[in-house]
Amino acid sequence: MSGCFGSAAAPDTFSRKGFEPLNLLYRYVSREVLKFFSWVLILVVGIFVAVDYIGTMDEFIQSKIPLTRALMYVLLRIPFVITQFIPVALLLAVLIVFGLMAKNNELIILKSSGISTYALIRPMLVIAGGLTLALLFIAEFLAPVSTQKSNEIKYREIRKETVTSFKKENIWLKDKRRIIFIKHFQISESAICGVTIYAFDENFLLVKRTDAERGVYQNGRWSLYGAMTHSFDKTAGNYTILFHDALLEAFDFSPGDLQEIVKKSTEMNFQELRAYIHKVEEEGYDATNYRVDLYSKTAFPFVCVIMCLIGISLSVRGKLDKGLAVSISYGIGIAFLYWVFYSFCLSLGYGGLIPPFLAAWVTNLIFLCFGMIYLLKAE
Repeated sequence: MSGCFGSAAAPDTFSRKGFEPLNLLYRYVSREVLKFFSWVLILVVGIFVAVDYIGTMDEFIQSKIPLTRALMYVLLRIPFVITQFIPVALLLAVLIVFGLMAKNNELIILKSSGISTYALIRPMLVIAGGLTLALLFIAEFLAPVSTQKSNEIKYREIRKETVTSFKKENIWLKDKRRIIFIKHFQISESAICGVTIYAFDENFLLVKRTDAERGVYQNGRWSLYGAMTHSFDKTAGNYTILFHDALLEAFDFSPGDLQEIVKKSTEMNFQELRAYIHKVEEEGYDATNYRVDLYSKTAFPFVCVIMCLIGISLSVRGKLDKGLAVSISYGIGIAFLYWVFYSFCLSLGYGGLIPPFLAAWVTNLIFLCFGMIYLLKAE
């Protein structure tokens, strides 16, 4: 790296009028950042594929699914993993490139040649903007489809769950001699709404139907409220209708099982999720969790720009002149801090403590202010 802007480069090389020196600088920095970005992303994805395959190998063996389907399950998860690690890979690439430039005194040479610190931001913002668009594309068109297909393999082929069909809100389950329909599952309250239970005898004849407005999980059992039962009396040959304020039912699933079963926000693109929220709210159910996820779909991709600014600001202030290890350590620390604070804010949004829009965007705003302030002091 020192071959391009090392001590052999004359200062007047960058003092000439015109844009040729700057264009040379932009191409050099962009090429190096994209190179390290590709290496980091490939390394992270490779480690994920290996760890995920090995970690799920026991389930693969127990389910006796073909090796090709097991590998397909892991590969289908890659688009979602890429969307999560693109910002981290960009941050590490910026820190590594500018850290090495600082160590080789190339940043000092640039400043002494009249090249402003802010000139380094331009090619980085172009790269960050391009990766933001790429992240939006993957998260909108590739990741939802691949995640849905991987979950279908997970539950239907690997775990062989009792779920026969799961859509955006309608859930069908088989439980012994019963078929259970759930209109909507409220994740925040661990409650099921619009419940219908069909019970059959040994000849698969319908003998009982139970309808309930709402069900809540308590002490290992489900309490159904606003319930009505239709029971068939074989001797009399007629149905008996009873109404219940509360009715206890023992199902083979818990709220945790349903949370894995229902179609998640990661399986829907922006338009599908927005339409689903509108439908849920029209039916009178709470859609706070989904609103938080909707806003996060627009907020998260812009973290590429924020991470890029933070990486540059740390580099040009001489914080990374001790080598590659220090740059990587800074990058991992910043990424970890961002993820912790981002997850914490999303949790506040899920709990209704802060508005969904603020829950998704507040972390970006805070880190953006930090990066801008740090960068303004760099000169």
